[in-house]
Amino acid sequence: MADEYDYDLFTIGAGSGGVRASRVAAAHGARVAVAEEYRVGGTCVIRGCVPKKMLVYGAHFAEDLEDAKHFGWDIPQATFDWKRLRDNVLGDVDRLNGLYTQTLENHAVEIFHERATITGPHEITLANGVKKTAKVILIATGARPFVPNCPGHEHGITSNEAFHLDAIPDRVLIAGGGYIANEFAGIFNEFGSKVTIINRSDTILRGYDESLRDRLLQISLAKGIDFRFGAEFEGITRNPDGSLSVAMTNHEPLTVDCVMFATGRVPNVEGLGLEEAGVSVNDKGAIVVDEYSRTSVDHIYAVGDVTDRVQLTPVAIREGQAFADTVFGGTPATVDYSCVPSAVFSHPPIASVGMSEAQARMKLGAVRVYTSDFRPMKNVVAHRNERSLYKMVCDDANGRVVGIHMIGPDAPEIMQAAAVAVRAGLTKADFDATIAIHPTMAEELVLLK
Repeated sequence: MADEYDYDLFTIGAGSGGVRASRVAAAHGARVAVAEEYRVGGTCVIRGCVPKKMLVYGAHFAEDLEDAKHFGWDIPQATFDWKRLRDNVLGDVDRLNGLYTQTLENHAVEIFHERATITGPHEITLANGVKKTAKVILIATGARPFVPNCPGHEHGITSNEAFHLDAIPDRVLIAGGGYIANEFAGIFNEFGSKVTIINRSDTILRGYDESLRDRLLQISLAKGIDFRFGAEFEGITRNPDGSLSVAMTNHEPLTVDCVMFATGRVPNVEGLGLEEAGVSVNDKGAIVVDEYSRTSVDHIYAVGDVTDRVQLTPVAIREGQAFADTVFGGTPATVDYSCVPSAVFSHPPIASVGMSEAQARMKLGAVRVYTSDFRPMKNVVAHRNERSLYKMVCDDANGRVVGIHMIGPDAPEIMQAAAVAVRAGLTKADFDATIAIHPTMAEELVLLK
């Protein structure tokens, strides 16, 4: 390690990727510092997947309490206290923020709770004007919600603010067709809001298998969620009573109490000094890196959402691990992006790994598709007419499973194990040879026809 610098590694951003990279680099013997201008833990822990999943749990009780009567439980009229759930969730976020901070401190990583900017070769300047030097600089500043530049956009919120609402709005308009839009649509709907999703295209969850997208749309409509496709914002105005009037293309105006933008995420690259440092970004503003997360400047690296490779927390963590092992552990490592499982915590949830049917047909030509379209046992007893769909896509040449796609209760929990099988290159025959666990929903994976 070079003593001519204050640190061997200076990480800008203490989200999942930055924390993992810093902790592992320190374990390899590096002198490490981290600068974080908001809270340690990043998007996932502070204002993303963790608190969102807690809201999903809370929302599920709406249906569970309704279904309980069919299982013999007489429950008095249930009431919902949003502020209690909100405060409990934010309390756990505080706990996790403390744990992430403690993890860095336990590895002797110095933390600066302020913004940092690259101001010269191997030089970082903190918001208070203090300059630091480092042999290696890692950028892990993540991404933020994109807000369309339409008149009145300042009246809307993003997922960041959704966790801090004073009350659940009676009428919510959610803009976007991706996983964040569909997840919050399910959450607000279960909490009693009238939810409308508007999307400028005619497709939700682009990239997921078409069968799952269609099934979620059907179920969401049955639950009372409205969809307006081919709709782009023309303007948002606030009315005297506090409500919002939303004008959009191809549809009549809509009056709601809350507008939430879930129209994608953009990398946090502004004001970091990247241009002056010579760090290249692409046309979407993401930092360009090679397979080892190295930027166009030899001593500057980047991991996580700021590189816009795969915007998932576990991917950022893997990238941070691989970076630290490569640069400070003497063990060059890269991340395999070819078989990344993912989930949408909608109502019901979706889980997917590998190629969709359309992607497989385009790449492989001949494929075999096996499905199970069934009504979960719990839904049957609960008189809930909601069907699950499991789908397996196989290479016709050798039977290798190249994709599994599921929508139904606990699909993400089931998919984690199934993703191991796809990653390992197992075949449909391997699934068929595995004895089922009965009665479960997961058994459908070894009974697909």
